[in-house]
Amino acid sequence: MSWTDIFTLHNLTSLIDIVVVWFIIYTLILMVRGTKAVQLLRGIVIIALIKIVSVYVGLTTVSWIMDQVITWGVIAMVIIFQPEIRRGLEHLGRGSLFVKSKKENEAARKLITALDRAIQYMSKRRIGALITIQMNTGLEEYIETGIDVDADVSGELLINIFIPNTPLHDGAVIIKDNRVAVAAAYLPLSQSNLIPKELGTRHRAAVGISELTDALTIVISEETGEVSITQNNELLRGMTQDDYLKYLENQLITDTEQPDHRNLINTVANFIDSHFKGGR
Repeated sequence: MSWTDIFTLHNLTSLIDIVVVWFIIYTLILMVRGTKAVQLLRGIVIIALIKIVSVYVGLTTVSWIMDQVITWGVIAMVIIFQPEIRRGLEHLGRGSLFVKSKKENEAARKLITALDRAIQYMSKRRIGALITIQMNTGLEEYIETGIDVDADVSGELLINIFIPNTPLHDGAVIIKDNRVAVAAAYLPLSQSNLIPKELGTRHRAAVGISELTDALTIVISEETGEVSITQNNELLRGMTQDDYLKYLENQLITDTEQPDHRNLINTVANFIDSHFKGGR
């Protein structure tokens, strides 16, 4: 058996088919992990098992009821899994196909410098803070819950907002287009059972917004001064200054010389040409 027999177009198509299905299933598992969807999925499995057993045993009425449940279950799933479906569709729309300009990168660097100044000050003094940065997904419905600020981001401004017993210290600061849009905004609380019980409302709000959007949220614990970051339903705890600076730079600053996805497409095309056209 030669390599040309193995690297056939049919085999390559089958491999891509398997990889795509695996990726979809893996993504779905990550999306529902730690959410109420896990319990709902268990219920779906139980319904399917009841349907199979009722068919083999001959329980006609039970089988008919399960048919109705399954038939109308699609509509019910759209309603019940609305947050998960929304997050999944937003993930599909989040691509780095376009490279940021140098001007945008300079603004992002200034933002990171201001955030670093505020984080270091508040973390050392154990001042609780919740700062959300809008990425690709709009946060208008959460911005509407806050108090308008519309100011340039500075370390001093962020520190003053979160000083205890001041009018704006409760809630979240939302940064949009490298400006402080609002303060004292309300974020959705996560119901995930994966969040450690010692974490409070700020962390649940940070995880909650990361479940529904691609926003990047910085949390400072008022009990320990610990710095955490949430994004894409992931909670990163105990971040050092080097850790969060590197993370912020990776998320907010794009290398203008970084090759785009067309290079990957060209690589795949060259691979196919060399193995299939050349082997004929």
